[in-house]
Amino acid sequence: MLGVELENDLVFFDIEATGLNIIRDKILQIALIKYSPGKEEPQELELLINPGVPISQEAFEVHGIGPEQVRNKPTFAQVAQQLFDFIGGADLAGYNSNRFDVPMLMEEFGNAGFEFDISKRRLLDMQRIFYKMEPRTLRAALRFYKGKEIENAHDAMADVRATIDVFNGQLDMYENKEWIDHEGFSHPNPVVRSVNALHEFTHDATAADATRRLKYDKDGNLVFNFGQKAGELVGKTLYHDRNYLNWMLNKDFSSQVKQMIKQEVLKYQTELKNGKG
Repeated sequence: MLGVELENDLVFFDIEATGLNIIRDKILQIALIKYSPGKEEPQELELLINPGVPISQEAFEVHGIGPEQVRNKPTFAQVAQQLFDFIGGADLAGYNSNRFDVPMLMEEFGNAGFEFDISKRRLLDMQRIFYKMEPRTLRAALRFYKGKEIENAHDAMADVRATIDVFNGQLDMYENKEWIDHEGFSHPNPVVRSVNALHEFTHDATAADATRRLKYDKDGNLVFNFGQKAGELVGKTLYHDRNYLNWMLNKDFSSQVKQMIKQEVLKYQTELKNGKG
């Protein structure tokens, strides 16, 4: 039962993909549920799709769909007509769908020769509702955790005191509560009164620099986290492509990034001399 009255078909959908790049990555799985005016029961469609490109390790760790599961499945071009007909002129809904699912679906349809026009469709994104109704601001956090209103907002000392209140409120609220991660695994009592434990809980081990231009891969190697070279080894790539190295050193990358890439190039150069590169 859907909690809104419909004037048009409404399709809720979600995709799993080979990665997060809208242009380069491809759809592996798509699931759709269509609600229609005057019909009590929705229609459902779920498809596994052979992407024709490698599945990134990061994506596999999230959805668990490997090459063997899609090897004998149809390509997107082979199911495009079926999907196009199922969606029809429906409005679209999903979670983070405006930023990811919708543009990736449009790209896949375009590559298959279909013009998937969204200009006259209404787009509903549950993440946007969530973020707007539960804003991630200090004022909202203080209200949520402590039931207080911040005084002198954006005064530095007032903000610090509010942050401390929020911290104490979090320690109280989440004491002895489990955390379910994005893969569905349970972690008992992750928020404890220990600075070291809280650092481990909140720290993103894959982020290499504050601007997130670089990251660590699953083997601990420093790789690019942007552009066409995303996922490539920093030291090896920049050692062999000095033009790109000079470009990064002279562009508006942070001093932290520039220091790190210079260190990686020197490290790779040393490994080459020692026969390890």
